Amino acid sequence: MISLAEFGQYLPGILLSYAALLVGLISPGPALLGLMGVSLDQGRRAGQHFALGIGTGSFSIGLLTLTGLSAVLATYADAMTAIRIFGGLYLLWMSYRAFRTAFRKPPTTSDIADAVDTRKISGRGYYFRGLGLHLTNPKAILTWIAIISIGFHEGAPLWVGAAIVIGCGLISTSIHLLYATAFSTAPAISIYRRAAGWINGLLGVFFAAVGLRLLINR
Repeated sequence: MISLAEFGQYLPGILLSYAALLVGLISPGPALLGLMGVSLDQGRRAGQHFALGIGTGSFSIGLLTLTGLSAVLATYADAMTAIRIFGGLYLLWMSYRAFRTAFRKPPTTSDIADAVDTRKISGRGYYFRGLGLHLTNPKAILTWIAIISIGFHEGAPLWVGAAIVIGCGLISTSIHLLYATAFSTAPAISIYRRAAGWINGLLGVFFAAVGLRLLINR
């Protein structure tokens, strides 16, 4: 039974992990560009199947990261320090990428459409394409390592890791489904492109703050 004091002790880290995932979902990457392309060219239904595949992939990577991390910590007591350093450095690199992207010209509609092969296939086919894209996306894998290292510390009970993985999996699926709905219309793509600079600037600030927190608070 989880006590109220124990829950309150780990809740800030869990919420910060959720926040890190949320801002990461706004950052343009293979999954987002692929989802934009499918939703814009093939419609909402195809985009939603693609989004469900991405969500499944996100949950799978999170579960594998958590179980692997738990096994490593059980064997090497100092492993969490190394993981937190790696996670912090990766988030600082993400901050650099976000600031650099903020001053670039945003991708055009044709660039987004070219991010995925949009031949007519079944809903199941789009699901497995989204799943395959996310499972082979290095950014997703590295992001999950950083996310878990934010809220799952050495000595933390397993329920903390489970809360991070389940919560982040549900958030990822929900956000990508919303993207699929929004990006099935051309005006939404146009709005996103105009706001891309500001979005990436804010992402850079957030990633830098969380990355430094991981590196300093060891």
